[in-house]
Amino acid sequence: MNLARAVLSCLMASFFFASAQTLTDPLATSETLNLYAKLSKLSGKAYLVGHQDALAYGVKWKYEPGRSDVKDVTDDYPGLYGWEIGGIENAAALNLDSVPFDEMRSFIKQGYERGGVITISWHGDNPLTGKSAWDAAPGSVAAVLPGQTKHAVFVKQLDAVADFLGRLKGDQGEPIPVLFRPFHELTGGWFWWGTKGNTAEEYKALFRFTVDYLRNKRQLHNLIMVYNTSNGLKSKDNFLERYPGDEYVDLISFDAYQRGEPELSKSFAKSLDHDLSILGKVAKERKKIPAVGELGYNQIPDTRWFSKTLHPVFKKHQMAYVLFWRNAGFKAKENEMEYYVPYIGHPAAPDFRTYYQAPETLFQKEAAHLKLYQKD
Repeated sequence: MNLARAVLSCLMASFFFASAQTLTDPLATSETLNLYAKLSKLSGKAYLVGHQDALAYGVKWKYEPGRSDVKDVTDDYPGLYGWEIGGIENAAALNLDSVPFDEMRSFIKQGYERGGVITISWHGDNPLTGKSAWDAAPGSVAAVLPGQTKHAVFVKQLDAVADFLGRLKGDQGEPIPVLFRPFHELTGGWFWWGTKGNTAEEYKALFRFTVDYLRNKRQLHNLIMVYNTSNGLKSKDNFLERYPGDEYVDLISFDAYQRGEPELSKSFAKSLDHDLSILGKVAKERKKIPAVGELGYNQIPDTRWFSKTLHPVFKKHQMAYVLFWRNAGFKAKENEMEYYVPYIGHPAAPDFRTYYQAPETLFQKEAAHLKLYQKD
């Protein structure tokens, strides 16, 4: 880590917001409170850079101790680690991306002990139909609410989620704080909790019940709750149409993926800038932390995408983190490669190293300097 970046890490407090947001859980653990306070103070000067499944696998490798495509390219781990627990509701040994849950718990602890941040999403199966999260059968959300036909099924799923989250512990037995991102991309119609056949009020009730159950019934006080829409935000009102309320949300975000040819990078940057502007306005008014929940450009055909498309936009906005999606490698079923961060030898690897060196991007080494789980 060069001197300029070391100085940035040590003096990060000078870039903090004047007024911090308040965590919604009054019984949150000290580590969770400290993490939230420091995330809330991260200004537009810097943000954590994350990667989904970073420690489990990458392009042309799986389960090699200490390895990460991000580390291969930058000699540093991401500052944020994304994980997925879809499948836990069925007592499966592997998640829906074939990551063993026992291994995942170990990876989560490794990231936490290094001083990184953990975020978890949940593509749970549809309780109404028993099919995958992508079975957007109308009436799915209504069916799982209290007093309805599939409520007991959904509660059983939540218990499995709570069991997993409750077993995430540090070396001293303390619960590991988690940015929990359930029912994400809620403004799309492709998941059972999405807009297809579900009303805004039903979604709000689903989110509220989930938070209340995990927090009050299961006594999980290590969760920072994330409200996460799709991209293409039309307005503040549009973003908040299914918002469950300030007392249930700690962090707000959206997911964004570039599609098509590199010539479309300029239009993607414009759209990203627009969405971050709306997100920032909502965050300021609601006193919530803004972030980018998922981001990527599969196979990165634009070799300067990180420094020329993303970086100029991100410099203009306040956000706590951005999470790049997973480097799945070759997917036999789809007969295609999938990766969103360059690996050694990829044409975009030099550009990602340039992005890494930007003073605004915080990876593992700088996250450790910030001591995110300790009180200032």
